[in-house]
Parts: sequence; C-alpha cells; structure tokens
Amino acid sequence: MPEVAIAAPHPDAVAAARTVVAGGGGAVDAAIAAAAALTVAYPHQCSVGGDLIALIRKPSGEVRAVISAGAAASAFDPASVAGLDRMPPGGPLAITVPGVVAGWAELASLGARLPLSDLLQPAVGLAADGVEVSPGLVRGTVDRLPVVRADPGLSALLLDDDGEPRAAGSPLVQPALAGTLTQIAHDWRSFYTGPLAERVAAALERFGSPLRAPDLAAHRAEVCEPLRRTENDVVWSVAPPPSQGAALLAVLAAPPAGRLAAARQAELRRDALLGDPAKGPIDVEALLGASAASVSQLPTGPKPAGDTVAVTAVGSDGTAVTLIQSVFQTFGSGLLDPGTGIVFHNRGSAFSIDEAHPGRVQPGARPPHTLCPVIAVSGDTVMALGCQGGRAQAWILSQVAEDALVTDDLSAVLDRPRWVIGSRDLGMPSPTLLLEPGVPGTEALSSAATDLGLTVVTSGTKRDDAGHVQVSRLTRTGLAAAADPRADGVGTVLTSPRSARHHA
Repeated sequence: MPEVAIAAPHPDAVAAARTVVAGGGGAVDAAIAAAAALTVAYPHQCSVGGDLIALIRKPSGEVRAVISAGAAASAFDPASVAGLDRMPPGGPLAITVPGVVAGWAELASLGARLPLSDLLQPAVGLAADGVEVSPGLVRGTVDRLPVVRADPGLSALLLDDDGEPRAAGSPLVQPALAGTLTQIAHDWRSFYTGPLAERVAAALERFGSPLRAPDLAAHRAEVCEPLRRTENDVVWSVAPPPSQGAALLAVLAAPPAGRLAAARQAELRRDALLGDPAKGPIDVEALLGASAASVSQLPTGPKPAGDTVAVTAVGSDGTAVTLIQSVFQTFGSGLLDPGTGIVFHNRGSAFSIDEAHPGRVQPGARPPHTLCPVIAVSGDTVMALGCQGGRAQAWILSQVAEDALVTDDLSAVLDRPRWVIGSRDLGMPSPTLLLEPGVPGTEALSSAATDLGLTVVTSGTKRDDAGHVQVSRLTRTGLAAAADPRADGVGTVLTSPRSARHHA
C-alpha cells in the first residue's frame, strides 16, 4: 500500500495529514492538510494571513519551487517610512499581501490526489471545535505579551478572563477562522477576489494598511526552477530569490570546519544583496559565494526576528514536498482581525528603506525572504528538509542536512545541540554566535567567532531560535521522518489504504 512520511511541529498537523492519507491522499495532500491545520494550532508562527515558499519533487524527479510571497501595496508611499532607520517591525505598514492560500492551491495543482476542499476540512474542524493550547503557543504568547495585550483580536483569542496567557492544554476555539477556512475550501480564489477578499481588504484598511482589494486580486504564486548545487554526489535544491536559499548552498559548499565563517559571509551577502528579482537584477552568483563581489560598502537590510513552521512529506512513489509558511515575527504584525480570525504577517518589515538596496521597499515589490525549504537527492535517497528559525535557517539546516541523508536515527540528528549567528533576531545587541549547551567543537567555534568579530554566548538550555527542523526521507529501505524536539511536533509514516485520482 502507498505510504507517506510526514513531519510537522504539532501533533494536530500530523493528525490532519493522517486523515487525508487515509482518504487516499499522497505526500502533497498530507503536506497541505498539515499546513492548514498549523494555521489553527500555531497562530504565533503561521496563518492564512502569511506567506508560503515550497519545493515539490515529482516521481519523475523534476523539482519545482513554489514562491507565494506577497508584495507591498501598489499605493505604498515610501514617504510613510522616511526618516526611520528601518521598516516598522510590526503594525499595518509591515503587512504585505498574504500568499499562503495561493501557495496551497498551487501545490495542490502540482500533485494533490484529493480536492483542496478535502484537504482543508481537518483544519476547519480544529478551528470550529477547538485545539489545545500547546506549550509552544504559550511560550510565544509570553514572549510577545505586550503585543498580544495591545491588540483586541489577539488578546481575546490568547488571554484568559484575568488577562493572562491561556494555559497549555486549554481549548482554543476560533469560529471566525473556521468560517474563513470554510470559504477558502469552497473556493480558494475567494481569498483574493470576491466577498471574502473584500472583508480581508476592509480589515487591512481599518488597521491602517495601504493594501486594498486590487492588491489581493493581483497576487499569483510563482512556480519556477530551483537553485541547485551538487556536493559529494548529492543534489541540493533550494528556492531562488527572494528566498535566501542561496545562503544554504553557500554554507554547504564549505567544509564542516569552515562553516561558521561561511555562514557569516553568507549572512553579510544576503543582507546586502537579496531582493525581489521581479524588481531588478539580483546577484545570485554572489549570494552563492561563487563570485568575489564585496559587500562591505553596500547597504544592509534590517535584522528582524523570524517565526515560521516547516512541513515535510515524502511518498513511497518518490514525491517529496517541503513547505514553509510564516507570519515572520511571532504573531506577525501583531494584528488579528476578529471578523475573519486572520493574523496578518509582518513580512514587509524585512524591506530595506535604503533606496540603493536591492530589497528596498517600493510599490508591488516582494520583501527579502528568510524561508528556506530544501530537497536533497542522492542515488535512491530523497529527502525533504525545512525548519523554523528566521534568518538563521540556512546555518541551522547546514548542521543537520548531510547527516540526515545517511543516518539510521533521524531523531538523534535533530536533537543534537546547534549554533546560530545573528543579532537583533536573537535578542542580542551586536552580531553574536549563540551556542546551545554541548555543541561539538565549542572551543574551535568560539575562537573562530572571535576572529569573525562575533560575541560568543552560550545558552543554558536548547532554544526555539536554534530552529525547529522537520525531515522526511525515502531510501531503498523505506520511509522515515522526524520532528525537532524543540517544538511540539511529530514525525511518522502513514499508510494509505487506497489511491485517489489526481485533482488539478
């Protein structure tokens, strides 16, 4: 019988995947159902009001990237951020067109066996009947408590009668979101045109966003060739700009002992060079580290925090999906519309306000994106990999990717302590190497960090900002999956009792 390996950061997402696989769905169906469930269970990290970037591998071996990253309003006025040192980290000016829904639909058209309406039904049920508040959601609420308390929609959803965060295990019922998901299930295009789109646009206008109904109607998910690099007979595929996928390929090209230095250089290049190729040329060769372009004199983009979810799925037929969807910072813009139940992302905060930067804010532009899904193929092995981790996704993945291809114990690889580099995104005032306790080679890493001008900080515990990695894999011996223990997730193999016909 057909099987699907699935990994996601919440058990209800895997339960949603199990439901659609039991109904005849394959890897694509499982990934979409899990992703939709996460918009209900993990509102601090993803929403139908966010973006999606994915890779899909078909049984034929063809790999395609799906980039459903929304653009700034066509009426965005750069004067609205003039005089600031960076884009607002939250609020209405940080909202771009949400791409998640169009991303689901595009993925479904590329390989789902069931109708999209069927794939969203588990999420509709979770929103209507309630999902338990997870420990991860509690942490997110506590970390952003002032933002939650400042917004009537978020506070009504996430705080109890005493104004404190709802306890883990308490019910989270979202009838407005259930209604929105029901409308999307009936006709996904309604999110971008029609009555639902009009309600979304009206909510954005009330919040003070310049986005309007025509901006929603203009959105399209982009399907394109991935960036690829072959290292040691492994073909690594990532999403092209505006994704930061090139940064991962640049780090993987370095020997393990040199990856901290490679990560630092990839970080600097990404911050200076990444933007929307639809708005002007992007130096991909420099992002890949394949050219000697200097970035020392170039303006850099902002360094906001990031929050995302990754879902990976691989089928016994060789289909593979890795999707990442996100509201960016925890709870995104900090704005939840009570009428639709939608949390709006703050992807626009990643724009630069420097007119010389390729990622500068301008009408209709997509912001530089942290989302970094990856598919690896080596002989008979097919692996889908992705993680939460904001700007650090490339170096988080570089520490697990190669071993995850060959290990007999995926969970052990994901459980290993990791390092990340960053600054404001890690809550640090300056560029920093953050080490989880027990990272191998701590002394050598610390010495290299000092040479690179990084402050070294060792955490007392494992941290969410060291990433929530999800991996699914097919080898000649079968399927396997694992979910990062830093989140609330599950990795498992599901069996489909029957096959269903493809629905484009």
